[in-house]
Amino acid sequence: MIRFSGLLHIVGLFLLVLGAAMLVPLAYGLATSSPGLREMTLAAAATLAPGAALFLAFRRPPSELNVREAALLVSFVWFATGLFGGLPFFFSPHFPHFTDAFFEAASGFTTTGATVLDDVEVLTPTLQLWRHFSHWLGGMGIVLLGLAVLPLLGTGGLALYRAEFSGAKSEKLKPRIAETALSLWRIYLALTFALYLLLRLAGMTGFDAACHAFSTLGTGGFSTRTASIAAFQSPLIEWILILFMLLAGINFTFQYRLWVERNPRRFFADAEIRAYTAIFLAASLVITLFLLRDNHAPSLPDAFRTAAFQAASILTTTGFATADFERWAPAAQFLLLGLMFIGGCTGSTAGGLKVARVLLLGRVVTREFKRMVERRGVFAIRLGRDVIPENAIQALLNLVYLTFLFNGVACFLVAASGVDPYTSITAVTACMFSIGPGLGDVGPAEHYGHLPALAKWTLSACMIAGRLEFYTLLVLFTPAFWRK
Repeated sequence: MIRFSGLLHIVGLFLLVLGAAMLVPLAYGLATSSPGLREMTLAAAATLAPGAALFLAFRRPPSELNVREAALLVSFVWFATGLFGGLPFFFSPHFPHFTDAFFEAASGFTTTGATVLDDVEVLTPTLQLWRHFSHWLGGMGIVLLGLAVLPLLGTGGLALYRAEFSGAKSEKLKPRIAETALSLWRIYLALTFALYLLLRLAGMTGFDAACHAFSTLGTGGFSTRTASIAAFQSPLIEWILILFMLLAGINFTFQYRLWVERNPRRFFADAEIRAYTAIFLAASLVITLFLLRDNHAPSLPDAFRTAAFQAASILTTTGFATADFERWAPAAQFLLLGLMFIGGCTGSTAGGLKVARVLLLGRVVTREFKRMVERRGVFAIRLGRDVIPENAIQALLNLVYLTFLFNGVACFLVAASGVDPYTSITAVTACMFSIGPGLGDVGPAEHYGHLPALAKWTLSACMIAGRLEFYTLLVLFTPAFWRK
């Protein structure tokens, strides 16, 4: 039986956390006398009031959440985050429809980076900061932030952790889930501050450096400039962002072992990290050759920097841009589309199928070839030194099936709203896997504002479903979930 009273109590807590987060850009606006205070004040009040009402009106659950409650709660929290997190945009004159405000907020918190704006410079600094701060909060996870608070209420968070991070490795850094959450947030905060300092030294203003640090570590892709990173025309800034995008795309469990436990041998011995690095380098080199062949870059260093930036941006699903890759050779565009599907490492802020899963899929196919030749053979599937159990392989195949099924249905709905098939396919892929820019009418030099309302709501659902890796959200629509 699902204890709805306890779930509403916890939803109230998350709304209080979200409302408190709105005070950060509000405080910045007050300190700098920036416009946009009205929007943030109204949004904060409209979030804190129902949050306090739910928190006080309903009692917390007396024990640990079960799996069904955790899945329902995580889905509630993410939709509530889009609903209330979009209020600052809705109260501003730049988002005439709530559909656009919800889309922008969902894109921010799911770290997709797709925008409905054709000119982001029109936003006030207060709203700009909220857009980028939503990336930072959503990157490590709204739920992971709450896990540090739930034990204070007497409610454990292990089931919630598993529902939020269904694709992450199950190992924990600490014996208590709250300690795990705090450990990861410390690393996240330290990397954000380091990136901020480097961007300042590279010539960015303090405001731009903070906003892009939030976007980069959350692998989001929102920029303070319509032209994205290309507007800064700085090779140094690009190389700094390449490094930190790649770091953000690596499993934070292994980052803990690298930076805190200082165990670089185990870090670099991980099969997923090695494959992730190899995919990035191979894609960068191939794209470099295409750029040189087609005269899209004046020199080899410029070509490699441009290729490496876009490869890192798409592979980590960040979505920054320094070039309009729709002008590149079709083969280079196809390669970037492939990187969209792969994504970063498990347990990172990146989207996509994840490198480890792609590796495992390849080994599943290889095993089937071996079975055709040696029918009595028994072949284990390994990732590094670990033998992957058969139930994990089955879960992986089920996830891939769900991913492509969801992709097909979403593409149909977007196309049914009047969008051409090419744009529909790339828009759905870009939103499902948290990339942001796609191809066609939603390319790196375009935006999503011109799409019909049905397409925007479908793509918003793609963002949330992709962020929850499909299982957690789609299980709510099965009859078995609601049986007592």
